[in-house]
Amino acid sequence: MQKPLLAVLMSSAFLTLNAQAADLIQVYKQALANDATYASARAALAAGQERTTQGRSLLLPTVSASGTVSKNYGDITPSHEGEIDPNTLSPISKRDNDNYQNLWTVQLTQPLFRWANWEQYQQSKLQQSVAEATFAQQQEDLIVRVAQAYFDVLTAQDNLSVTRAQKEATTEQLASAKRNFEVGTQTITDTHEAQAAYDLVVAQEFAAVNDLEVKRTALQQIIGTVPGSLSTLRTGVAIAPPQPAEIDPWISAAENQNYGVVSQNLNLEIAKREIGKQRAGHMPTLDLTAASQHQRVTNNGLTKNNAIGVTWSVPIFSGFAVTSKVREAISLEDKARNDLEATKRAAAQNARQSYLGVTSGLAQVKALEAAEVSSKSALDSNKLGYQVGVRINIDVLNAQRQLYNTQKDLSKARYDTIMNGLRLKSAAGTLKEEDLMPINALLTSQ
Repeated sequence: MQKPLLAVLMSSAFLTLNAQAADLIQVYKQALANDATYASARAALAAGQERTTQGRSLLLPTVSASGTVSKNYGDITPSHEGEIDPNTLSPISKRDNDNYQNLWTVQLTQPLFRWANWEQYQQSKLQQSVAEATFAQQQEDLIVRVAQAYFDVLTAQDNLSVTRAQKEATTEQLASAKRNFEVGTQTITDTHEAQAAYDLVVAQEFAAVNDLEVKRTALQQIIGTVPGSLSTLRTGVAIAPPQPAEIDPWISAAENQNYGVVSQNLNLEIAKREIGKQRAGHMPTLDLTAASQHQRVTNNGLTKNNAIGVTWSVPIFSGFAVTSKVREAISLEDKARNDLEATKRAAAQNARQSYLGVTSGLAQVKALEAAEVSSKSALDSNKLGYQVGVRINIDVLNAQRQLYNTQKDLSKARYDTIMNGLRLKSAAGTLKEEDLMPINALLTSQ
């Protein structure tokens, strides 16, 4: 039952191996076009860019037109009803007063002094800048997410390849142990040890295949399509160290240029403006108004009236609402200031961790490369010792396991070092699409 199931899983994992391998830049382009999170951020940016226009409208004139059309029903009853009209020599009686009335007005209002509107306009410009900084952060996040998902797939592929190689080597060792037992040169214990190692690596192969499929699905979630074959890291690549090579410039950049810090700085300015906006509730307002009114009534002709003037208003008492809102705004400003400090510290910490991740990762890669060479030599020595009888089967199995674990660790260390380099630039607020180019140059489609 295991072999057919394994074949199905591996067929699913490598369904598109015959297709042209896509590199990191190509996958990133797919993500730009299809990632839902990035599309949402782009729409949020478009919405945020309308804030300035909306804030400016509070300072510009407004023009409105209104009117009514009505029919009036009524009559006029004279105070001397029933008496004789000396002019007509007929009794005086009430008469109908039905008429149509058409009234329309056009009014212009230009704010002359409304401090709250001015503060809100200044806030709107800051809010647009926040939207732009947030979108820039989302662009950096997309680069990191794509690269992480890409290298997660490569890591899973490497793990599967190493596990399969280990399985093949363990299979040979199991066959050798069985032959030696049959001829009486080894005990059944050696066979059992080899069988246990084989069973373990088969279980690890199932896990590796499943992990690869999960990682491919995670990449699919970002690029919107089933990922095909991916370009892999060239053998023996040299990963460039961070530039500058000192940690302090990176931390300084993170505390000042990180887009999260930029957004929080803008939010602090918005909170300061909010205090002035709420204090404007104590201030007078002044508007220029101009209106033109036309009224037409049946049998009475057309009446026109034009007016221009200044409207002012002075707030006197609002039930302490304005004072309370000012206190609230002051507290929110204090919150924004502490949020800024927390964001700065987090950005600095991320930069510090990423920098140390790159530098320690480079050292780890170098050490693991040496360990790989040593493990290969140790395996060869144990194989030779096994053949001449000075080593037992478990020694060879342990040497194999050490070599393959070292290869897995080396592969992961390389990917982690590359990712920490990208995270370092993201923490410093300098990560761009161009930063993927040197990484892409480390890949090969063969």
